[in-house]
Amino acid sequence: MVRKVLLASPRGFCAGVERAIETVEAALELYGAPVYVRKQIVHNIHVVRDLGERGAIFVDDESEVPRGATMVLSAHGVAPSVLQNAAAAGLRTIDGTCPLVTKVHVQARRYASEGYFVILIGHAHHDEVVGTMGEIPGSIALVQTQEDVGALSFQEGTKLAYVTQTTLSVDETADLIAALRRRFPEIRAPQREDICYATSNRQSAVKEMVGEIDLLLVIGSKNSSNSSRLVELGNASGVTSYLIDDHSEIDEAWLDGISVVGITSGASVPETLVRGVCEWFGARGVTDIAAHRCVEEDVRFRLPSELRC
Repeated sequence: MVRKVLLASPRGFCAGVERAIETVEAALELYGAPVYVRKQIVHNIHVVRDLGERGAIFVDDESEVPRGATMVLSAHGVAPSVLQNAAAAGLRTIDGTCPLVTKVHVQARRYASEGYFVILIGHAHHDEVVGTMGEIPGSIALVQTQEDVGALSFQEGTKLAYVTQTTLSVDETADLIAALRRRFPEIRAPQREDICYATSNRQSAVKEMVGEIDLLLVIGSKNSSNSSRLVELGNASGVTSYLIDDHSEIDEAWLDGISVVGITSGASVPETLVRGVCEWFGARGVTDIAAHRCVEEDVRFRLPSELRC
């Protein structure tokens, strides 16, 4: 029987997600509905559904947006070709890209302009990776595994640098970087690591909590990279872990023989969903629901210039 629920801290919204959601909200207020959003503004179905009810229309491609309409770009960033297509269609484009993703784009362009071939550590087909690779086509290659690193081959004298997706596993990325450095000792590294503070902090919080829990529930949508990494981290630590969108996906069979449940949430998850899971346990008699520790994140990003008062 579950006797206690521990809440990881920090969890939930990061500054980039808050900025992206506020960007859509501000665009709706300033320009009125509909406001079109290219891709999911963040990878959470509840956030997307809520904004949709308020007048946001989500599209897969800028070609689906009516000429002259307002379009917001998602937090994950886009390739320059998207901006070119939008300009050609006369769209009012507002960039909701997380500044930490923008940093990776700028870094990749700088490396390429200095004659480096760039190796991107990331997950194929993820929106962020698609955007980063689109910055310097022909001068970038993606690696996802140790095998990918081993398969790399370059002409002698090729200058190499690497960047990473911002929402990766800290430990797995460190292993891949080490493999790159073994193969290419002269490879150039970013001045500061690319994995964002929120991804790193949420993984650290789970690592600190796993020794005290019997089961981990990670609240997040299936297409959320950082949420999936939290599940992988929990399982790798020996704690059975599940990814759920909300309390309705909890299977009571998971709780057989479980005394302490840990709860965390991905960086795109509103705190209301965490409260919903806590209420689910409270309705089943669990009264000991407490934060594992309290950590404040004070990072804030300004809205795009078009939307500032």
